Amino acid sequence: MDASSSAAPAPVPVASPAPAVTPAPATSPQAATVAASTSRAAALARQIGRPARLLVGLGSGNPEASVQAQGLRPDVVDAYLVGVGPDAWPTWSSPAGSYVNLVAERADRQGAVPMLTLYQMASNGDGNLAGIADATFMAGYWANVRLMFQRLAMFDKPVLVNVEPDFWGYVERQAPDGDPARMPARVSIDADCAGQPDNVTGIAGCVLQMARKYAPKAAIGFPPSDWGAGTPAEVAAFALKAGLQHGDFLVMQTLDRDAGCFEVRAAECSRAGTGWYWDDAAYAAHLALARNWHDATGLPLVWWQTPLGVPASTPGGTDHWRDNRMQYFLTRPQDLVAVGGLGVVFGAGAAGQTTIDTDGGQYKRLSEAYLAAPAPLP
Repeated sequence: MDASSSAAPAPVPVASPAPAVTPAPATSPQAATVAASTSRAAALARQIGRPARLLVGLGSGNPEASVQAQGLRPDVVDAYLVGVGPDAWPTWSSPAGSYVNLVAERADRQGAVPMLTLYQMASNGDGNLAGIADATFMAGYWANVRLMFQRLAMFDKPVLVNVEPDFWGYVERQAPDGDPARMPARVSIDADCAGQPDNVTGIAGCVLQMARKYAPKAAIGFPPSDWGAGTPAEVAAFALKAGLQHGDFLVMQTLDRDAGCFEVRAAECSRAGTGWYWDDAAYAAHLALARNWHDATGLPLVWWQTPLGVPASTPGGTDHWRDNRMQYFLTRPQDLVAVGGLGVVFGAGAAGQTTIDTDGGQYKRLSEAYLAAPAPLP
């Protein structure tokens, strides 16, 4: 799975002019005041062996060979663990579960902290939560979680674990009155989940219980979904009910594909909606959401699966799609720190999205400029 080519990739032309995002002033409103609890971000950075500055990483779709060829220095490298059943991630290499060690060691070779995204709840279909009340499904689920942490214990170095993107949003939509304690789940059937309640709050509790038992060097993060309820405050209230604040960080998301892909309604981006491409107002609204969640939970924030698209003046794209989230984040890093940020990881949520091989060198240029003058964590 690791390519061996060391040749530098050819430059990729930008299809249309790339308007710059206006740099934030030195004393932007977002950066003017930093809550004292933000120092938890610096503590977690030290815990995982990274410097006390906003961390920058890469996720799915960015090959190790390309990272090496471009001379990149990501702080974090993310990979998915998908599924429950005969084709699930424990079967992807031999012996069972060793895929965890392969991807962790790949990140380590790049000088990065591994980030594992556990994505098992979608095994029965996106938004289908019937499995959480099924003893057979959940027995397999918990066996996989335990195996993941056992393999991380063998790795024996710091790692970030992102627990079940989308799942928490669907629970919030489907639980009676949005209360996770009123949604039954088979939890205590596993010996390592003893003492946890048999509802969705027990799922977060058992993941943390297993992590502390088997892989104490793992930092655990949960990803609330901003579409799970009507307001940021409601999502924050749900996160507290579900016990997500007992993790080590919160996982933030912006968009799981490039904005331009949604603008032209490509096959893999057929979701309805508008306003995919950010302006300053959308950026400010996202920062307000992030600050709300940080203040409610007290946890540092890690942005994950942030698109790598390149700013352009026209919608869509050609050999890559347009997007401007990377340019906002890496030219205004102090804004992320000010709302509780620990780091931002850039990656694709589907095939056919922009990567470091097709971004015309944007990630290399912006990440290197950022690292030359990083945003410190208080």
